[in-house]
Amino acid sequence: MQVSIACTEQNLRSRSSEDRLCGPRPGPGGGNGGPVGGGHGNPPGGGGSGPKARAALVPRPPAPAGALRESTGRGTGMKYRNLGKSGLRVSCLGLGTWVTFGSQISDETAEDVLTVAYEHGVNLFDTTEVYAAGKAERTLGNILKSKGWRRSSYVITTKIFWGGQAETERGLSRKHIIEGLRGSLERLQLGYVDIVFANRSDPNSPMEEIVRAMTYVINQGMALYWGTSRWGAAEIMEAYSMARQFNLIPPVCEQAEHHLFQREKMEMQLPELYHKIGVGSVTWSPLACGLITSKYDGQAPDTCRATIKGYQWLKDKVHSEDGKKQQAKVMDLLPIAHQLGCTVAQLAIAWCLHSEGVSSVLLGVSSAEQLIEHLGALQPADGADSDGDRRAPGQQTAFQEVARRGRRDQNPELLPPESSFPAAASLSLRTPPGSRQSQGGPAHNKSRLRVAIGMNKAISYRSKA
Repeated sequence: MQVSIACTEQNLRSRSSEDRLCGPRPGPGGGNGGPVGGGHGNPPGGGGSGPKARAALVPRPPAPAGALRESTGRGTGMKYRNLGKSGLRVSCLGLGTWVTFGSQISDETAEDVLTVAYEHGVNLFDTTEVYAAGKAERTLGNILKSKGWRRSSYVITTKIFWGGQAETERGLSRKHIIEGLRGSLERLQLGYVDIVFANRSDPNSPMEEIVRAMTYVINQGMALYWGTSRWGAAEIMEAYSMARQFNLIPPVCEQAEHHLFQREKMEMQLPELYHKIGVGSVTWSPLACGLITSKYDGQAPDTCRATIKGYQWLKDKVHSEDGKKQQAKVMDLLPIAHQLGCTVAQLAIAWCLHSEGVSSVLLGVSSAEQLIEHLGALQPADGADSDGDRRAPGQQTAFQEVARRGRRDQNPELLPPESSFPAAASLSLRTPPGSRQSQGGPAHNKSRLRVAIGMNKAISYRSKA
């Protein structure tokens, strides 16, 4: 016998947004989210009887605002978080394939990079149908097939929008979403992807058509979740509302650019979506295509992305007035990174990872050594640092000003005193187990990076000699 339960408006208001998105959790008695003490997950009024059953329905307290549940991988030190408020666990650091796979680096180097990432706990690998005209997906698929890793042990994401030259091979029509994803699965040699992203919004496709197409590919087993990339907050909210209105599947995360010079969306828009509807964030380009590495000193090195064919726009940006101002700001971080025993790149990635609602930060690397360096910068320590080390207040608050406002201030005395910022928790900068230090790199295992996140979103960094 089928039982249908109608949720009143008051019921919906009383439940937290996390419950509406993820559903109730299993009770201690082994049910499917039903009353404490057992049963078969019957909802209120659908199987329980009398005051005893009603009294057993104790609401689960909501999670702390902004909290992302973290766990640490065995033997790797990698941290894992929920993708938004879904149940999918992803590594705090993911590996992207833009520019590198199928283009900048050889297939052998790509295999080395992917192997190092997987062995150090990275389980999120991102690609797109358009990267290197599909070669990135083919390269990734060939490596995964040769490695023979359990499919359940990693998360593959791809993005749909730019597929081919024909008018029907791009955009977010139902036709291209379905056919584009089938093409990606063929190149990846996989039965499904974990997440399919709509790679920017499409004004030519109705939102209902997009959401219905994404729901279809999930129901067909071609994908497990769907998300958005480069969408505005209003568009994400429209997709969510459309899904709720027609009993479809809403997006679980937004993939957005985020670094010291690109901050408004991550700081002003997405946190509200995370709290209201559970949409998380996967961020990319934490180093601004290499600008936040101190390797650009008024010119583009021969081995950087700016010298690759088709990336003249990046070279122009390096030589532009805005680019020179940004490089000057990066130079302000050099002495701070030196005192911390880390690189500017490590400092920038750690800063991105501590933004509210971020589930994972995608890295783009051209060698295994570069990946190891970045992984060594983002291994959080368990517990607080109790050795009482301190940096000069002027130096510390100067970096806070650079991190919070993205501008230079040559007079640290004009900045707020250290006491105006909240106490710091600790984040360790150490090399993952089994890896080697990159040549010329600092002693990552002896440094401490203190990170404080308060109501003013100030970030405090302190070093340990």
